[in-house]
Amino acid sequence: MRTCKPLIALGALALVLAGCSNEAGPTPKGSVGQADTPYALSVKLDALAADPCFRDPAGSTPRGCGKYVTELGSTPGLVREQAGTRHPDLVALAGDLERGIGTYRDGRCDTVADPGDPCTPALTKIADTLRSIKQLVDTDLVTR
Repeated sequence: MRTCKPLIALGALALVLAGCSNEAGPTPKGSVGQADTPYALSVKLDALAADPCFRDPAGSTPRGCGKYVTELGSTPGLVREQAGTRHPDLVALAGDLERGIGTYRDGRCDTVADPGDPCTPALTKIADTLRSIKQLVDTDLVTR
């Protein structure tokens, strides 16, 4: 019985050490470069369009839209990348979206409890601009 315990301990130690090797398993083969495709942008826009701050900006509490606006932060850059030189309208809309986000942030709207100036107009501008961007991106995907 005494020889059994050291063997079990030695076996357990071998298993633990085997888990500490340099090879952690297969390297994931992700979708490198896929995040900047028109389809990926469309998926992101769909997700943003599902947010209550998009659907009803006038009825939304500005401070309740902080996460939504944060998630929008990278969208103007993605829109510009997708627009390239083929879609100057998208480039202009990306600038409008940036300005709306800037107005929200400059107004410290993430701390404002009640709808009103400048937060509600900023959220409305963001939603209107995002709607226009989404329409152009979705139309472009259909025509490809």
